[in-house]
Amino acid sequence: MGSRRWQDLTSRQRAGLLAVGLLQWCLAAVAWKDLASRPASAVNGSKARWAAIIAINWVGPLAWFRWGRRPGHGSARR
Repeated sequence: MGSRRWQDLTSRQRAGLLAVGLLQWCLAAVAWKDLASRPASAVNGSKARWAAIIAINWVGPLAWFRWGRRPGHGSARR
């Protein structure tokens, strides 16, 4: 099976890809916003390192929400 180009996809396939891409982008945006709103003391590790990790497709934002935040620390928006 060779590579498929955008114009080779049906409109339903294009819509599905756009929806999945938008969902991934939104998840990363929420993770970056959460990271930015937290003090460094509420982050497991370096904030710069987590900002880069969040950019890794689905894995980064999910890792942030699972392992990046320290338990018992809320965001700075309180």
